[in-house]
Amino acid sequence: MEFLMAIVIGVLFMSATYLMLSKSLLRIIVGTGLLSHGAHLLLLTMGGLKKGAPPLLGENAASYTDPIPQALILTAIVISFGVTAFFLVLAYRTYQELGTDNTEKLRGTEGND
Repeated sequence: MEFLMAIVIGVLFMSATYLMLSKSLLRIIVGTGLLSHGAHLLLLTMGGLKKGAPPLLGENAASYTDPIPQALILTAIVISFGVTAFFLVLAYRTYQELGTDNTEKLRGTEGND
């Protein structure tokens, strides 16, 4: 299962890198979202993909699943949602003010090749 997760994480990182290197602000935002999802899966995979009981004291206390990676991922999901919302609002305001989402036009270097 870890091998399959490694392939999925690699595809997510590859797609995110490709999208973040494009000229459109919306593609960059989608790329950062994919990158954060890849990081979440990486944290989950490195925490261990194992079956076990909930982390409660009792008769199955010897075989429980570690809750720390899940808590870290939940926190990271909330933070990435806030950052993505901020990026979307920033891109929308940029498009409203300047009329473009092309990063080359935003820099003013499109015609200076």
